[in-house]
Amino acid sequence: MSKRDWRDIAKEAQEYRDASIARVHPTVPDVPHSSQLNATGSPGDLLKDVEREITETPSEDLLKHIAQGKLKCIDVTNAFLRRAAIAQKLVNCITELLPERALERAKYLDHYLASNGKPVGPLHGLPISVKEHIGMKDLGLNAGFVSWWDHKGSDDAHVLKILWDAGCVFYARTTQPQTLMHLETSNNLYGVTVNPYNRGLTSGGSSGGEGALLGLKGSCLGLGTDIGGSIRSPAANCGLYGFRPTSYRIPVAGWVATMLSQEQIVAVLGPLSTSLEGIKLFMKTVIAANPWLTEPSLLPLPWAEHKYFNTTIKVAVMWNDGVVQPHPPVTRALTQVVDRLKSVQGIQVVDWKPYKHNEAWEIISHLYFCDGAKEEIEALEASGEPWRPLSEFIIKENPNVQELTVPELWHWTGRREAYRTAYANAWNETGSGDESGSVVDVILCPVGPGAAPKLDHAKYWSYTSQWNLLDYPALIFPVTKADPSKDIWSDEFKPLSEADEANHATYQDPVEYAGAPVGLQLVGRRYEDEKVSLFKIEESQIKITLVDDCGNGVLVRQSRVIERLLLDLIVCQSMSPQIRVRAKPRDSSDQVVYRRSQCFTCV
Repeated sequence: MSKRDWRDIAKEAQEYRDASIARVHPTVPDVPHSSQLNATGSPGDLLKDVEREITETPSEDLLKHIAQGKLKCIDVTNAFLRRAAIAQKLVNCITELLPERALERAKYLDHYLASNGKPVGPLHGLPISVKEHIGMKDLGLNAGFVSWWDHKGSDDAHVLKILWDAGCVFYARTTQPQTLMHLETSNNLYGVTVNPYNRGLTSGGSSGGEGALLGLKGSCLGLGTDIGGSIRSPAANCGLYGFRPTSYRIPVAGWVATMLSQEQIVAVLGPLSTSLEGIKLFMKTVIAANPWLTEPSLLPLPWAEHKYFNTTIKVAVMWNDGVVQPHPPVTRALTQVVDRLKSVQGIQVVDWKPYKHNEAWEIISHLYFCDGAKEEIEALEASGEPWRPLSEFIIKENPNVQELTVPELWHWTGRREAYRTAYANAWNETGSGDESGSVVDVILCPVGPGAAPKLDHAKYWSYTSQWNLLDYPALIFPVTKADPSKDIWSDEFKPLSEADEANHATYQDPVEYAGAPVGLQLVGRRYEDEKVSLFKIEESQIKITLVDDCGNGVLVRQSRVIERLLLDLIVCQSMSPQIRVRAKPRDSSDQVVYRRSQCFTCV
């Protein structure tokens, strides 16, 4: 029998996806063709008011409303199904919707709550979207390869079983790139997933379907994976929160990919969310299930918020990695956050000197494809599908992709361990010369060399892959959006390297990046995930007038006090009241009027 043409398989995949969308009721209206780059306003215009309100509510509030009987799971699920269907038509982020499964589950959850007077668990009724290569029983598992289109999951992934037992609803599966090794999302089964804020740019990758879907609020909590930036890149590009946990804390059994059994650079599973609370909700729920009892490779580390912090928080700022300087929107975002940090009592801000980040890329790029990328090449050749540009970049054009002998593998693994030790020592030395002797708590740094890259241009991994090599946890949070009137190169720019010159050349017309979200990254030490995810301010006495930096039409009255100002990142709040960084407002009589915004500067 002759091999099927890969185009026929891709056509079948897209028809299967489209049929799943057609089963959503009421039928989702066609999205009118538009040359407008920013698509974020379109879903709300095509939904009923109640659907729009539901889908624009963060996960923690949805759970409260459902538990209190103010919302039905069936209505919440249907609203997210419809918004996800619209998102697919705008940015191409869905591999399939699961309307029958999801609505049956929602109906059961409503019945359970009515009959028992209590929710099934902490995630009762919460719709959760899932990256396609995280296995679901009897559903496809293609991981971005045309030749894997007919592969099926034999069981639900371990993490999905935990979330299911906690009461969630799975309703959408999302796109990923060919090979899973891109910082954007394009494959030959479904095409290219684009950025909802600027459709000329990438949504990021490899969890770019999740990023684009959440960016359009077709989901409020989604599951991604990360081996080089695959959660963090989409989160930053699409104005979201994302979390890369330390390895062996969150279960991974039941996903598919090439290189599954290698342990040189360990891939992790983690959340993307429209709120910081959603990140913590996911981490606490999964770890509370003691997943190490079922998946023995995991470490038995309960979630321990009470362990952190000191009375003064020491934040180190990495303005660049010593190899490539970020584009002006990123530098502006860093400056904004640093200025805000310096204004808060109890925070010490210092600069971070990057330690040999060019060496880190040399090591990790040797360890990504220890078999010379044989598995990836075989999977591509099996269907005859063409190589995507970024697959060629990371494999064919990467001189460090080599089939390693056993001694060579030992050599590069030894280099990894030596580098980790040297970096740990550099971190430890941040306590010397400090009156308190305190080392840095967290590093604040860019997520990439710019805002969301243009399509097929996401080639600099080191702002994210650095922390994969070190296996450090990292939180992504939204800050601002690219503004051509503000984000212009300084005449004093001097390149640090050839890679820096190349990156500089990609940002010559700031208008091309207009409106692209800019996020930043907060990095902690290995297994200090709780410290990174707890960083925030609850109440702050800050005398400012908020400026609408994102063009969101935020109206704020000038006020001496902004009460309960949620900056969603700045100061960590531990469980211990005596060391909680909190400023009580002297006067709460002033009113503040604002519209909900994901943006740090708009609050």
